[in-house]
Amino acid sequence: MRNGDTTSGAIVYLNSLKGYSIMNQSADSAPEAAQPTAPAHTPLAPKPPKRRITPTLLRRGIQGAFAIFLVWVGWNFYLYVQWATGKSQAFTPKPPSVEGFLPISELMAARRLFETGMWDVVHPAGLTLFLAIALMALLFRKGFCGYICPVGLASNLLGRLGERLGLNHNPPRKLELALQTIKYIPLALLCYFSFFAMGVDEIDSFMGAPFNMVADSSMLFFFLRASTTTLIVVGVIVAASLVARNAWCRFLCPYGAFLGILALASPVAVRRNAATCTSCRRCQRACPSAIAVHEKTRVNSPECLGCTACIEACPQKDCLHLSAARSRVPFWTVAAGCLVLLFAAYLWAVGTGHWVSEVPPAMLRRFHMIQFGG
Repeated sequence: MRNGDTTSGAIVYLNSLKGYSIMNQSADSAPEAAQPTAPAHTPLAPKPPKRRITPTLLRRGIQGAFAIFLVWVGWNFYLYVQWATGKSQAFTPKPPSVEGFLPISELMAARRLFETGMWDVVHPAGLTLFLAIALMALLFRKGFCGYICPVGLASNLLGRLGERLGLNHNPPRKLELALQTIKYIPLALLCYFSFFAMGVDEIDSFMGAPFNMVADSSMLFFFLRASTTTLIVVGVIVAASLVARNAWCRFLCPYGAFLGILALASPVAVRRNAATCTSCRRCQRACPSAIAVHEKTRVNSPECLGCTACIEACPQKDCLHLSAARSRVPFWTVAAGCLVLLFAAYLWAVGTGHWVSEVPPAMLRRFHMIQFGG
């Protein structure tokens, strides 16, 4: 072979290698879009935010817990009354908590305590609860009414039902003020007989009488053996609660009237910043007592429950807040304060012997037989 042919063949071979290399580089540098891609990873859906505890949620939770507790108390008290009246031979101890529903006995026991320093041995738990609830009002407004009272819960639920049925309306202001005075009439009568009409000796006789020793059972039979008059009165109260929001608490409850007077001295209150208030009245519509919060700088009304529903409803940031002696405090202060005070009173009473009645169960059973014909 000639040298020229050899050289030409080598050049052709090198050029073919160069072309193959360029083709490979072009394939490697092709756009990524031309290459098959793996399916994109689907991002996880964001977790829903945790439900924040609101004043309404807190209030309903506490009210519900106490309602369940009182159902348990009521059932055990019913079993006790069955034994006390001879209808059952199985002894069930009386739950002392039922004594909290004896306002007349509690007022007289308080009067006797203030004058003589002697604690009621017949219904000691009733006096303990009465003083604890009064102290609640002095420190934390009507927190008992707003968070604990079972009658208040029933009134709230009836009011909600009335709103859904389109029956619930707030009365005109003048009529509302007139209705609010009703509850002070029985309160005035109770205070008159407990603190003025009766002396200490007469109160001693009342507290030691058999009918006072079985007063809690009389209360139970008042509803179990309800007369026509009782049913009519209860029906009127239910109807009023459907038509007017929180009617029992606002217009009829003497206990709430008493606590409202004490609450005027409470350092805790809702405050309004007039500079940011738009007078939208959402606070008034949310308030269980229909207080005109938008017109006040400090809500120091005897109708205020301390529930802070107005703060929850307010759309303006920092317009409404709860304060204690001019210092801003969390909205749950009233609820926490009432619960701590109530449980502290219970522990103190149990530890000092001021919770369980000193009257022997056998004696109480004999009085039940006489009073109710066991």
